[in-house]
Amino acid sequence: FVFQGSISISMTLHQTSFCFVCSHLTSGQKEGDEMRRNSDVLEILRKTRFPMVYGQYERSPETILEHDRIIWLGDLNYRIALSYRSVKALVEMRNWKALLEKDQLRIEQRGGRVFAGWNEGRIYFPPTYKYSTNSDKYAGEDMNQKEKRRTPAWCDRILWYGRGLGQLSYVRGESRFSDHRPVYSVFSAEVESINHSRIQKMSCSSSQLDIGELLPYSYGYTDINPYGYTDLNFY
Repeated sequence: FVFQGSISISMTLHQTSFCFVCSHLTSGQKEGDEMRRNSDVLEILRKTRFPMVYGQYERSPETILEHDRIIWLGDLNYRIALSYRSVKALVEMRNWKALLEKDQLRIEQRGGRVFAGWNEGRIYFPPTYKYSTNSDKYAGEDMNQKEKRRTPAWCDRILWYGRGLGQLSYVRGESRFSDHRPVYSVFSAEVESINHSRIQKMSCSSSQLDIGELLPYSYGYTDINPYGYTDLNFY
């Protein structure tokens, strides 16, 4: 199993720096594979460097963690530490809480081994991997097909770090072109103005956009809150 790689983008809006990281971490569902994924994250944080640009007020960030607001997304490949049958039964009961208690990413975060201090929104949708081709069935459900059985898992995730970010929605799409289901999120962000005298909040709720227009149909897995931070709860 090989670490697939990552790509990072750095940008500054007024006096606030943003970093977006997209990564495909090491695959595998054997015990201990989560440690390889942890190592991938540490390697990305250690090796990613941005060219320094000196502006009127300050220089641009050189590393990922030097940014004010960070969003990390992609196929993080963390699995659920349960058997295939146990996961399938809990998915059918829509018992996301029991599944998340065995989610490797949450376990590694609680242990302080990866993404310490990072945030992720509440998950109210089924595991996003692994599906049969062009199907709504998980791989291995149909024993007549010759395909590898994989225990369903939330491999596809969106995390964020830093103050001034609020997640308005966290849902999955239902595209069938892959053995994964994509995940989507909408955030509001606070941005420091140039004159340093006030904070301007730039969010979807303060624009003329309808958040529902930005997202795919979510099949009722979650409700979208277009009114800002007040009704949001985070893990």
